[in-house]
Amino acid sequence: MRAYSLDLRERIVQAVTSGQSKAAVARTFRVNLSTVKRYTAQHRTTGSLAPKQQARQPPRISSAQHPTLLAQLAAQPDATLEEHCATWAQTQSVRVSVSTMWRAIARVGWTPKKRR
Repeated sequence: MRAYSLDLRERIVQAVTSGQSKAAVARTFRVNLSTVKRYTAQHRTTGSLAPKQQARQPPRISSAQHPTLLAQLAAQPDATLEEHCATWAQTQSVRVSVSTMWRAIARVGWTPKKRR
């Protein structure tokens, strides 16, 4: 989900500081009451309303391993995602899910060629 705009955040905090209740502000701007509380607390503690950076985990198959993955894909072009996961677990000693393998394959830009 995308963060609310900075303009909306400022209008919410301005409405609370002008004396409106947090519940009324939440109804007016159609946001949750906890959002109004979080924005006012953030403004009070940091002075800023900028969205915080979202925490993300690094990919299980890093960009340094992309050449290895491409070599595996070239060696077994007709393998299923499950088979690629099993091969990756054997060669790299790291088990990955099918969705992780799918995202890694998409990241390297490899597309399977259909056999007729």
